[in-house]
Amino acid sequence: MRTTAPVAPARPADHPLLHRGDVLAIALGAALLSCTSIFVVLAQVAPGVSAFYRVLFGGTALFGWVVLHGRWQPIRGRDAALALLPAIGLAADLILWHRSILWVGPGVATLLTNFQVFLLAVVGVLAYRERLAPAFWPGMALALAGLWLLVGAHWSLFDAQHRLGVWLGLASCLAYTVYLLSFRRALAGRTALPPAQFLGLMSLLCAGVLALWCVADGESLALTTVRGWLSLLALGLLLLLQPALAFVVDVLLFGRPTSTMDWCGLLLALAGILLGALRRRRPLPPPVSG
Repeated sequence: MRTTAPVAPARPADHPLLHRGDVLAIALGAALLSCTSIFVVLAQVAPGVSAFYRVLFGGTALFGWVVLHGRWQPIRGRDAALALLPAIGLAADLILWHRSILWVGPGVATLLTNFQVFLLAVVGVLAYRERLAPAFWPGMALALAGLWLLVGAHWSLFDAQHRLGVWLGLASCLAYTVYLLSFRRALAGRTALPPAQFLGLMSLLCAGVLALWCVADGESLALTTVRGWLSLLALGLLLLLQPALAFVVDVLLFGRPTSTMDWCGLLLALAGILLGALRRRRPLPPPVSG
């Protein structure tokens, strides 16, 4: 989940501190937000429950932020309808991803779901006639090589639950792609709500979908420990995650067995994802008829 950042005052192009504050803010944000998957483990609740409270707390906080800044707009039925598909996509992503976190660890699960950058690139080519950046194919090759070093090389050593966790992590990136595409489409002139308010609406609808899932799956939404409340509250207020630090924290806090091959796989996969996420070229001009 992403929110729009405030626009910084313009600086002269030759200013020695150009973008330094922005870079530091992004680095700090990435460091904090990378801990979201860690709270899934610390909460010690079912995957659907942790996902429910994550979006419930996050959506409520976003609504409060919009009201405090005087940007609240009336919510129409059309807005709710536009928010439903991304809400379902995000709910599916969180259920799959949170279970993958519990079965393969926060680091690998987070890395797996970030493979959505390649799915988005493919959709851009097929649906919007975008041209792939030259770094796309090398990036995909690096990411796949890194993925093989992390999980493929050890596949025969994993138990059935760990293997399923890997597949769930990959499936989560498909659901996350559905969420991203439908959310962006709704914001592209289809809803009059401010982005933060629409995100809050979508988050609360997502919480509703997750609550239904938990009831159907027999999972109780009751939180009985202070640790659970604090972990899920922190999870709801941290809205996005960066995979690199999540992997490192996974190793440091939870003692994930990590070999040199694993670290090489992580670096290759991250490099591939970075290359795959680079800005693609503009769409090709439409063909001239006649």
